[in-house]
Amino acid sequence: MENREESIQNIKNMAMRMRKNILDMALAAGASSSHLGGGLSIVEITATLYGAIMKYDHNDPEWSERDRFILSKGHGVLGYYTALAEVGFVSVEELLTFEKTGSDLIGHPVINRKKGIEFSNGSLGMGLSLGIGVALAGKRRNSDFKTYVVMGDGECNEGSVWEAAMAAAHFKLENIVAILDRNNFQQTGSNSAIMSVGDLASKWASFEWEVVEVDGHNVEELYDAFHHHIPEKPLAIVAHTTKGKGVSFAENNNAWHHAALSKSQHESAINELNNIEVV
Repeated sequence: MENREESIQNIKNMAMRMRKNILDMALAAGASSSHLGGGLSIVEITATLYGAIMKYDHNDPEWSERDRFILSKGHGVLGYYTALAEVGFVSVEELLTFEKTGSDLIGHPVINRKKGIEFSNGSLGMGLSLGIGVALAGKRRNSDFKTYVVMGDGECNEGSVWEAAMAAAHFKLENIVAILDRNNFQQTGSNSAIMSVGDLASKWASFEWEVVEVDGHNVEELYDAFHHHIPEKPLAIVAHTTKGKGVSFAENNNAWHHAALSKSQHESAINELNNIEVV
């Protein structure tokens, strides 16, 4: 069994491979383009979940006690599919079929449990409600699985998010974890310009969630946050991230919310990642 330090180093290595695979997928998608920025911002989150936290068995994808993962910000699939490849649900070769006709790996997740894709999603504001239902069912069946929901901060403009947040606290769902990808952007601009969500941590706390704030690219902080537990309280992890993280020309550049990657840009980004020492 790995100790904490070994787990964290393995997650960091996994995240680096995921970033390179994300770039390969974005290039392979060609003119179809891809949501590069929001996929890169969740890499450490999904790497930590799949690399050390969640229970699953790729040989038995419908194991009843598996943890459930919901990508509410469905456009972030690049950071999801690459994690599934790391743990054996899909092959690295299959990643290159992204956005191709007939592929199981399209621009928003479509349920395919053999591939580790638990739920269809991408209509923003719906994932947490889905997660509440899954968590509530698990609690009533006395199952011990957890449900993890990755959400965007711009998504928190949706009123359905706050209805779901109230329900989780009301039903004392300690088996649900919401992870807020706090990258400060949404499709058409900055959150502050479009509709500010203000202090997300205090908002979630006011809805009676246990809240932990972390650097969303710091694996140690994420690892410890996922081990945080308060009886009868849902957990919200506010992960402060950088949109486009790891690729300098895409970082905090909202033009890369949904854009096509050229061969020269791909080469530049891969070279940049190759010069980063993973420590």
